[in-house]
Amino acid sequence: MSGQEAFAAVDLGATSGRVLLGHLEDADGGPVLAARQVARFGNDPVELPDGLRWNVLELYRQVLAGLAAAERLAPGAVRSVGVDSWAVDYGLLSGRRLLGVPFHYRDARTAAGVAAVHERVGAAELFARNGLQHLPFNTLFQLAAEGPLLQVADTVLLVPDLLGFWLTGAAVAERTNASTTGLLGARERTWDVDLARTLGLDPRLLPPLVDPGTRVGRLRPEAARVVGRALDVVAVGSHDTASAVVAVPAAGEGFAYVSCGTWGLVGLELDAPVLTEDARRAGFTNEGGVDGRTRFLRNVMGLWLLSESLRHWEPAATDTERSALLGELLEAAARVEGPVAVFDVDDPVFMPPGDVPGRVRDWCREHGQPVPGSRPELVRSVVESLAVAFAAAVADAERLAGHEVRVVHLVGGGALNTLLCRATADRCGLPVLAGPVEATATGNLLVQARAAGRLGPDLEDLRAVARRSCHVVRHEPRARMAR
Repeated sequence: MSGQEAFAAVDLGATSGRVLLGHLEDADGGPVLAARQVARFGNDPVELPDGLRWNVLELYRQVLAGLAAAERLAPGAVRSVGVDSWAVDYGLLSGRRLLGVPFHYRDARTAAGVAAVHERVGAAELFARNGLQHLPFNTLFQLAAEGPLLQVADTVLLVPDLLGFWLTGAAVAERTNASTTGLLGARERTWDVDLARTLGLDPRLLPPLVDPGTRVGRLRPEAARVVGRALDVVAVGSHDTASAVVAVPAAGEGFAYVSCGTWGLVGLELDAPVLTEDARRAGFTNEGGVDGRTRFLRNVMGLWLLSESLRHWEPAATDTERSALLGELLEAAARVEGPVAVFDVDDPVFMPPGDVPGRVRDWCREHGQPVPGSRPELVRSVVESLAVAFAAAVADAERLAGHEVRVVHLVGGGALNTLLCRATADRCGLPVLAGPVEATATGNLLVQARAAGRLGPDLEDLRAVARRSCHVVRHEPRARMAR
């Protein structure tokens, strides 16, 4: 790849991170994106005496090592770097210093923050202002539970913006991820300063907003020495779902998407938010998308239920070993006959780390459902329950937004789960198109390529490249099943 202009995507998930190197190649019908993973690393939270925290210093070290690997593979060719991650979590800064270690959104402290916020602003008013689904770990609830450090901080940076600050020295907030904080106006997509003040937050904590495609800065000399060369850092859809939706290989309208990884983000891409009371009661959120689009979606628990079950069953196994075990269990789960339990995957009991299989069995006993006995039965129950939740979210989004859905695109790691894709098609009664698997990194790279002037200006131009660049598997519904 040496000498060929390339782009580096840093994609941080809730359980692992990776660095991918991508470049455009000419092909019949237009350019295609070729990408390869150059580094992968774990992202395991740390349980400290005061709560569950992210090991962000190790993440930053791994990011630099991954960018150095990209530079060695394509010396002098990497044009820019884009960073995306999960949403809502943040670091507090005083000047250039990080105050404490960022909390993990699964930490139990957020309940106190919810109560504190709702004492000042009710749930209906919050939704009318920020358009967000009520989730107890939304940033504004976390900030309300923060404690004394908030009084000495002068800046709040979400995780990808924090890493961008360490890379470049520029403290900014990328708009798609900022929309998940609860402090951004749902319509105007600017900081809601009045809401911040009402909640007792100093608006000066909120950094300047930038849009995907903006050049944030250049690697600091200290970072450039590790990487091997100074590179530009470009803002992308830094909320990983925003980048994933860019890479949905849809042609035209009439599609819903399921961005399926640790979470399942299920919904539609719209031109404007849906701020009705019905949407709020149905648990939908209006998050910012690339090019000013709205991601109207519901957060569903996702593959966390399987990954955490595997961690409970095989705590000493490596990620590779767990992946192989999951493949075996999914094959066995496909052979399970007879009815299986369908449970509410979004019950808060499944949020904390730990014995997810035991909680599933307890839930089934308490709700009169068949109790899964074997591991394959439990896996099948999880898959069917996720599919039911995905189908319900698609149907609700269609109804609430008044948009007909003719096809469902399932992107992310879940696209490799054939059993889940088939079950989702059956439960939706619609075709499910699975792929790309690396949707988030693909969207990240495509936004960088457009910022460099290598692709057309419209989001549809990027999706055309995504369609040409990935293999999509079509799953037709075998029969419409009860949701």
